[in-house]
Amino acid sequence: LTGGVGSSPQGEAFGDNYDLPNETAYNETCAAIAQALLNHRMFLLHGDGKYIDVLERILYNGFLAGVALEGDQFFYPNPLAFNGHSAFNQGVAGRSPWFGCSCCPVNVVRFVPSIAGYAYATRDAEAYVNLFVEGSGQLQVGHTAVTLRQQTEYPWNGRVRIEVQAAEATEFGLHLRIPGWAQGRPVPSDLYRYESINDPAYALRVNGESIIDDIAFEKGYAVVRRRWQTGDVVELVLPMPIRTVLAHDAVKANQGRVALERGPVVYCLEAIDNDNSVSDIVLPNGVQWKSEHRTDLLGGVTVLTGTAQRALSEADGSTSLQPTSVTAIPYYAWAHRELGEMAVWLARDPGVARTKAPPTIASTSRASASHVWQADTVEALNDQLEPTSSSDHAVPRHTWWDHRGTSEWVQYDLASATQVSSVDVYWFDDSGSGQCRLPQSWRLLYRDGKNWVPAENLDDYGCQANQFNRVRITPIETKALRLEVQLQPNFSGGVLEWRVE
Repeated sequence: LTGGVGSSPQGEAFGDNYDLPNETAYNETCAAIAQALLNHRMFLLHGDGKYIDVLERILYNGFLAGVALEGDQFFYPNPLAFNGHSAFNQGVAGRSPWFGCSCCPVNVVRFVPSIAGYAYATRDAEAYVNLFVEGSGQLQVGHTAVTLRQQTEYPWNGRVRIEVQAAEATEFGLHLRIPGWAQGRPVPSDLYRYESINDPAYALRVNGESIIDDIAFEKGYAVVRRRWQTGDVVELVLPMPIRTVLAHDAVKANQGRVALERGPVVYCLEAIDNDNSVSDIVLPNGVQWKSEHRTDLLGGVTVLTGTAQRALSEADGSTSLQPTSVTAIPYYAWAHRELGEMAVWLARDPGVARTKAPPTIASTSRASASHVWQADTVEALNDQLEPTSSSDHAVPRHTWWDHRGTSEWVQYDLASATQVSSVDVYWFDDSGSGQCRLPQSWRLLYRDGKNWVPAENLDDYGCQANQFNRVRITPIETKALRLEVQLQPNFSGGVLEWRVE
């Protein structure tokens, strides 16, 4: 939806048809730039506005998220959801000033100054206005020098004023792109659709007179053909309702979910604006949204506000819904404040909301490890996000990569002295795509004073895939627990979740 491409970080690759994950989406900043360049060239070849629609979507969303507002920090991948813990950006939870493979920052540096070159185009006696940006463009239309001066606050406002200056009065066709979003179409395919379209039509005037009934419409452009002279003014007004977006039914990651758009801008929810969590927010039908431009926020952005619902876990295992105020910001502006949960695709079906689990012995403990790979996080041990398999890449993980065949450990320092009677461990194994395997063996230790003492296990220490491996012990009271793990020869390993009872 943001114009990003590439679903998998493994091999920087596309996945199967309709494979569009959110938390694990790769959406490399460089790939967004490549997609923009491709669509601009396709426009130059065919003169079709649908390619500029995609270019615009990338400019305001998928690409722009990849560079900080200050211009000195960058995202390598651009996920559409963030759980608040995992270090997804080449070992950095947030934007980074540089990367070992630093293609993205230098691509940004060359792409930003090229954007002015996409705003206008000419072909013979035809002039094209592709992007709505404050400033002017000097064009050669046929044999005449023409300057087009734009005044606009786009993308926050849909009003565009274009003044024509011509070396001499001349006849040509002025092609004004009517964005796909203004025609009720997010992208030029059936991949996404707006939930409902009851929008006022766009308005088009020349020198104050409406000409909407006297123009041609060609390949996404309203075409005004007349004899132009200096001082002529074109006014285009594009209504900007707040819309909810649905994905194609085949996109499994977005089933039961909706996204928000206003004009060309895709929105997201960040934890800092929404009581520190967004994965438990549900957007039912009929939310009354309001837009407000905030000059004091994130360099000046239009935010969306409304009343939604929050899914809460009850003691009996059921889920209840409570009203909650929500604030959405443009996706490109996320991760500039306190880093926490973020989501573009939000639950419509309460069943896909991720309710907050009550605190546990594990979740209130401080996790540590003998070694943590830079792209992983030890916080995965007790984040209460249950995996669907040992190869689940959609939840955070802890691994000891690139240690192989070694003896390693992970540890909980408990919030207070606690009686413990069992532990459950869900092992990570990425056979087929990586070098992590189930461990060769492991055991549980507890701290007794200054010493680490083996627990008396009542069950075998299991190393099974795709399940929690439960081990009951003779109850002990302690302030710290440690899993001592022997990795398989020539392989590394990891843990997705570690529970304590």
